[in-house]
Amino acid sequence: MIDEDAIRERYGLMRGLLNERSRRRWAAAEARSHGRGGIAAVARATGISEGTVRRGVRELDEEEELEPERVRRAGAGRPGILEREPGLSEALDGLIDPVTRGDPESPLRWTSKSGAKLAEALREMGHEVVDRTVLRLLRAKGYSLQANKKTREGAQHPDRDAQFAHISETVSEAIAQGEPVISVDAKKRELIGDFKAVGREFEPKGRPVEVRGHDFKDKQLGHAIPYGVYDLAADEGWVSVGISSDTAQFAVNSIISWWEHLGNARYPNATTLTITADSGGSNNPSTRLWRCELQRLADATGLRIRVCHFPPGTSKWNKIEHRMFSFVSLNWRGKPLESLEVIINLIAGTTTNTGLKLYARLDDQTYQRGIDVTDDQLAAVNITRHAFHGDWNYTITLH
Repeated sequence: MIDEDAIRERYGLMRGLLNERSRRRWAAAEARSHGRGGIAAVARATGISEGTVRRGVRELDEEEELEPERVRRAGAGRPGILEREPGLSEALDGLIDPVTRGDPESPLRWTSKSGAKLAEALREMGHEVVDRTVLRLLRAKGYSLQANKKTREGAQHPDRDAQFAHISETVSEAIAQGEPVISVDAKKRELIGDFKAVGREFEPKGRPVEVRGHDFKDKQLGHAIPYGVYDLAADEGWVSVGISSDTAQFAVNSIISWWEHLGNARYPNATTLTITADSGGSNNPSTRLWRCELQRLADATGLRIRVCHFPPGTSKWNKIEHRMFSFVSLNWRGKPLESLEVIINLIAGTTTNTGLKLYARLDDQTYQRGIDVTDDQLAAVNITRHAFHGDWNYTITLH
């Protein structure tokens, strides 16, 4: 009587070491060692089909040698999908990239290209294929799920690079002379309350922080507008957290607060404050109120205010974006901004390995939008426009 338990035990010890060919031949050798009834016993003990065991016996009898890397004879097995479905590869490429490889009017150009939809479209073209096969083919072609990547900057201004060079030269000269240089901008408006925060944070398994299901502004809590001032030479930042509107008055008050709390002590002999800013929002160079407020800044600090704006569409090159605000966003990822105190503490708690320090304060003033500036008020601004792009580069001096 054949001991099938012993066969099962031996197969369990060997199974993980065998490929398709060696498993087939091991089963054949095991069956042959038991004589009559061996094939059936091995099949019952191992789960390998009797047909596979018999094929292994024939291979042993024929002493057929396969190439070392092959587990089947050439031509054995079902033909691959691309052999069975000629033109499938090209059809799939056309669906994935209809504009350059396929039909520009393809309906899939305007729908989500899921595996199921791609498979359905291929079946309509006469190819017998399922979504799992489509996904496998896409991986083999080097496709993967990818998000959009922000790289294009739209129509580039012809003087873009020249303005970059001008800003770099101006900033380098000011720092070399020991004069303060700051980069300014407002971070996006943030809702205050237990709203879902972007990003993930470690929490006990199965116990995520519970937040509201909808992001509707809480009229009681309102919103927060962080306006930042980043000192390029000191790697130090100041953030005023406003609660009303991002206006030129709010922006300049933030700069004045930085000067009173940090700048004046760090640069006691300063004569000129150089500011780099983007060309939109509260610090838009074409905004009358911005220029009038800069005059107020010059009068309040006694400094010459030299401003260089980045061309439209290039705000990400402003130092404050990637040296300061990017780290603030990382620090509060996954944390609901439940109160102004939380926001201020998270900003002030932001640090980097390179030594970034941040300070934050609440600005609870109400700033009115749409303030009209008269021609006389604008004419009173003591502004000198630079020879190169005076709309982007100018200096405002004390009255």
